[in-house]
Amino acid sequence: MRGVISADDPKWTELFSALTAVQFARLVALVRRRGGDVQRGWPWRLSLENRGLLAATYWRTNLTLRQVAPLFGISKSAADRILDHLAPLLAISPARRPRKDTVYIVDGSLVPTRDRTIAASGKNYRYSTNPQVVIDANSRLVVAIGLPLPGSRNDCRAFTESGVDRVCRGAPTIADGGYQGTGLLIPHRKRRGQRHLSPQQEAENAVHRQARARVEHALSRLKNWKILRDCRLEGNGVHQAIPGARLHNLALTG
Repeated sequence: MRGVISADDPKWTELFSALTAVQFARLVALVRRRGGDVQRGWPWRLSLENRGLLAATYWRTNLTLRQVAPLFGISKSAADRILDHLAPLLAISPARRPRKDTVYIVDGSLVPTRDRTIAASGKNYRYSTNPQVVIDANSRLVVAIGLPLPGSRNDCRAFTESGVDRVCRGAPTIADGGYQGTGLLIPHRKRRGQRHLSPQQEAENAVHRQARARVEHALSRLKNWKILRDCRLEGNGVHQAIPGARLHNLALTG
C-alpha cells in the first residue's frame, strides 16, 4: 500500500511539523545522531525522514494510529513501533550548568489525560496531569519538562516532585504566586493587615508579569500540538507526548 504523505514534499513537513525544510532536516539529523536510524531485526519500511514526519503528524493532529498509519502506507502496529522508537529520541536534553546571566521561568499547565493512574480531576474539572515547564527567559527555549503528576497537585508541590527543581538550582527562577515556599522569584503579595502594595512593589510586580508572560507564550505554542489537549497515551508516554518542546526550540533557533 502506498502512502499519501511523504517527507520528500516540503509542504507536508511544514504542515505537520511546523518546521521549514531546513529545520526539519536538522531534526532528522538530531534523531540520526541519537541512534534513530539503527536497524535491529527487520529493516524499517519507512525512511527516517518519513518516520519523523509520522511522529509529528500523530502528535500535531492527535489522530489515532489507526488513522495515521494508512497515510504513510503502513500498518497500525508498524506505526506504533515507530512512535515508541522515536519518542524518547526527541526528548529535551538535560539542561547544562546555567551561565551566570541565566534566568529561568517556570510554570505548569494541565494536560487532559485518559490514564487515571497519573491523572486527577483538576481545576478544569477534567482528569489531567500537571507537567512543569522551564524556559530560558532570554532565549525563550524550553530547557526542561518535569515528569507528569496528577492535575490536583498544586504547582508548589509539583515543582519539587517533578524533578525540575534540580534544573533550576544555581539560576534565579521566576514563577507566579502559586510557588510560595520554593525560594523562587514570585510577585509581592499583601501581608496580613496590609491594604495596598507600595508603589515600588506594584512596579516590580508589573515587570514580573511582563517577564513571566514568556512562559505563557511558550505553553500556548506547545498546545498547538493537539495531543496535549486530549492525550490517549499511558504512563511515560504522556511525558514523551510533549515533543513540541523540541520542535518549538528548533523553530526559535531557525
